[in-house]
Amino acid sequence: MPVTPRFPDDPADDALDLRFIRNATVLMRYGGLTLLTDPNFLHRGQYAYLGHGLVSRRLTEPAVDVGDLPRLDGIVLSHLHGDHWDRRGRRHLDRCVPVLTTPHAARRLRVVHRFPRTAGLRTWQGFTLRHGDVQVRVTALPGRHAGHPLVRGLLPPVMGGMPEFGPVRGPARTRLYVSGDTVVYDGLDEIARRFPAADLAVLHLGGTRLPGGFVVTMDGAQGAELARRLAPRAILPVHYGDHTVMRSPLEAFLAELDAVGLSDRLVHCRHGQRARITTTAGTAPSVS
Repeated sequence: MPVTPRFPDDPADDALDLRFIRNATVLMRYGGLTLLTDPNFLHRGQYAYLGHGLVSRRLTEPAVDVGDLPRLDGIVLSHLHGDHWDRRGRRHLDRCVPVLTTPHAARRLRVVHRFPRTAGLRTWQGFTLRHGDVQVRVTALPGRHAGHPLVRGLLPPVMGGMPEFGPVRGPARTRLYVSGDTVVYDGLDEIARRFPAADLAVLHLGGTRLPGGFVVTMDGAQGAELARRLAPRAILPVHYGDHTVMRSPLEAFLAELDAVGLSDRLVHCRHGQRARITTTAGTAPSVS
């Protein structure tokens, strides 16, 4: 049964508390500010619509139901696909919550889904959300949902995100890279040049495979390669094992991460679990 997440109101040492709800849905809490990524709250057996007649069946239950979420200060949506923005979220999320997403998704969310506070961010454009004396600045990052240009034309534009948490009057204290549904390509190298040494990389994996054999999200090898290129302080794998189109298991990523010598950076946070990212104490993220 889903359990309402509880977070400390005043995390020590600039801690960022995470709850991995499933798929690419992660709940983040920094001080009194709460951010949600890619809301997917379909239940086991329900179908997500992926466009052009393609659907994917949900294999798992979300660890938290949409009705049990705490008050949100913002939502970061990587792209408009049914396994990232589903009908349960669309019906039950507060329509006054700001949604930060691609210009393509923003137009539909504002006009069709009636989420008026949606902001469409171009690549490298940022948007700041505040709550009391803390804030998060989210910068839109490059991403490609497929390698083959013909397949990319059939899929919605996708963005990665760089949420940077900290006090309103001061520098960012905790920096995350959220990959979005991208495959590895050279355009992602610019992320490390602009944002070196992220505290945590949240990588969308799963090796999602469409008819015709086209892979449109990172498999284990690509996920490990992106981790090697960006060299984050810690790595949280998400977006695996939740839908029928996902063909690359978490174990494949773990083996590849070990092969490139980065297994010591893995955050052991499986579906439904919590992790705390602490930046000032100099310790590795821990799961609570």
